[in-house]
Amino acid sequence: MGEILVGTCSWTDPALVRSGWYPAGRRGAEGRLRHYAERFRVVEADASYYALPREHVSRSWVERTPVGFTFDVKAFSLLTGHPTRAAVMPDGWPADARDDGLLDEVWARFTEGVGPLREAGRLGSVLFQFPPWLRPGARAERILAQTARRTTGWPVAVEFRHPSWWRTGQAESTRALLAHHGMTAVAVDMVQGLPSSLPPVTVITTSGLSVVRFHGRSTSWGHGSKEDRFRHEYDDGELAEWLPRLRGLARRAERVHVLFNNCCADAAVRAAERLDGLLRQQVSGCPPPHRSPQSPHPR
Repeated sequence: MGEILVGTCSWTDPALVRSGWYPAGRRGAEGRLRHYAERFRVVEADASYYALPREHVSRSWVERTPVGFTFDVKAFSLLTGHPTRAAVMPDGWPADARDDGLLDEVWARFTEGVGPLREAGRLGSVLFQFPPWLRPGARAERILAQTARRTTGWPVAVEFRHPSWWRTGQAESTRALLAHHGMTAVAVDMVQGLPSSLPPVTVITTSGLSVVRFHGRSTSWGHGSKEDRFRHEYDDGELAEWLPRLRGLARRAERVHVLFNNCCADAAVRAAERLDGLLRQQVSGCPPPHRSPQSPHPR
């Protein structure tokens, strides 16, 4: 049985910081990460999507977390075909840097930025979350092949945003394509019934890792503000739906990363704590121990 690690898709989200989950004295950059790492063993670093990661920042993350703590890092927006602000591009480069030489440099800087995590054995995966306009087809296959060449030797996870990737008739081809490139398929939990809804498909494409991201079940998905799209409080019944799926993934993969992205106030950390408790209860047959917000997460 593989190991299931539960965490959230950020530890620096402003709404989480404002929620009061971080105690007094631990609200600075170092204190927040140390506090989080005492309660969870995995986190997704999403800042690298908005700006290229910095080597010295990644090194500080290693220094501030215990051995065994794992970072999943979100790929820079330019590398997944998303719009990128010119203000975050280095050296005044254009935000639509499609020139091969500029792209080479962007890839090199991203590689350098996550280097300390790779060297320390702390890089769980690099998440390539492709935009909703990327659909199955020859162009998408070329993009995945190019990404695979650029990331040789990396642990890579792929989340598609267009639902056609996992619909009946296409799902097996998608699974085979990701497996061919050695990329982990990301499963998602989200509201169902919308045109943009992805089904909660759980497939294994690499034996080392499976990734599940919980986006919440807001009916405002796809429109409205960020708070509207991700505002959702998971209840125990919704979390329990995933217990057999997560156990099934763990039987086929060495590690399963479960990450909550319902990033409004402290909703994500509370859902992660409850799911972790339900998983432990399922193993032990005993109710999960009560933990105050200040008590360390049991190992």
